[in-house]
Formats: sequence, C-alpha cells, structure tokens
Amino acid sequence: MAYGAKPLEGPATFADIEALPEGVVGEIIDGTLYTQARPRAAHGYFELRLFRELDEAFQLGGEGPGGWWLMTEPGIRVGGSPEFSPDLAGWRRERVPTFPKGQWTDVPDWACEILSPSTRAYDTRIKRPFYARIGIKHLWFIDLDVRTLTVSELRDGLWVEVGVYGEEDDLIRAPPFEERDLRLGWLWKLLPPPG
Repeated sequence: MAYGAKPLEGPATFADIEALPEGVVGEIIDGTLYTQARPRAAHGYFELRLFRELDEAFQLGGEGPGGWWLMTEPGIRVGGSPEFSPDLAGWRRERVPTFPKGQWTDVPDWACEILSPSTRAYDTRIKRPFYARIGIKHLWFIDLDVRTLTVSELRDGLWVEVGVYGEEDDLIRAPPFEERDLRLGWLWKLLPPPG
C-alpha cells in the first residue's frame, strides 16, 4: 500500500490514528491523515543499526560528545500536526534539557527517513517540505535501494544538500554528528541485496 491521504470530515485527530487497522501506520501533517503500510524487515533492521551507531556516542556520551536525545519512531506533536513520526529523530539537550513525560512537543533538531518503495514519494513530497516549515535543521534520507545517505541542512527555509554517501564510504562525518566517525560501511552489512 503506497501512502495516501485519508478523506475525513474535518481535521484529523489522534483518534483517527488509533482507529487504523493493524499493519497500517499513520501521521497527521497539517491536519491531513496520511497512511501507509508498516515498514518491512530491511527498513527496521537498518533503523536499529543506525540508532545503535549513534546512541553510544551522542546520546549516552560514551566515546563521544553526548548532548542528544535520540529516538526511533517518536510520536511528535506540533501545531497543526498532533502526530508525526520520523524513522529516527534527535533533539539537542541544550535546547530540550529534559526527556518528555508524554509525547514529544518540541521540533527535533535532526530527522532521518529511510526511503522504501511505499514511502519514498510521501517522505520526499510531503514530509520534506513539512520538516522545513517546522524548522528541523538537519535531514537525512537513507535509500536502501541504491544504498545512499543524503544529508541536508535547512538554510533560510530551504534544504541544502551537504553530502551524499554510498555503501563504499566506510567512515564519514555528517552533520549534525560530525564530531565522530559514522561507520557507514558497517551499517549496510547483512542487508539483502538492493532491488
């Protein structure tokens, strides 16, 4: 099932998300409910590997600078959007000093989306401009089909591509995590061949 805007009587609410059938996930962006099938195995596997790669150095502060809250698929609420969820997101602790007791209500400083055939158009056409409007500063797109990481920064309200890295790039330094090498080559290991 590709992404789709679900027609509703009025602006979408969190109750509309809770009413979705099993295996379907949803997000509300600018009052519209978007639904798609739950991601497949390679998507979830890569998401966990990337989280593991960043967690120790940037969230826990072991052998790295710390200073971040990092989450996989957090439910985030901002004006007009009671629920959206990047595949991974991060907040600088200098800006968001305490972990929320409930839902995240602060805009992340970094978001990462893992593109798949069913979410590629949604992530690039709907979420990318939405992330710029709400002020996320750093956006990563991981494309499992072509094994690339595209890194963008928000400058004057527009996304500027600052790097594209592939499976042959073993160690990289990519904003906002440039204080430590990212083992990009390690992240691709054990994934099924693209295609």
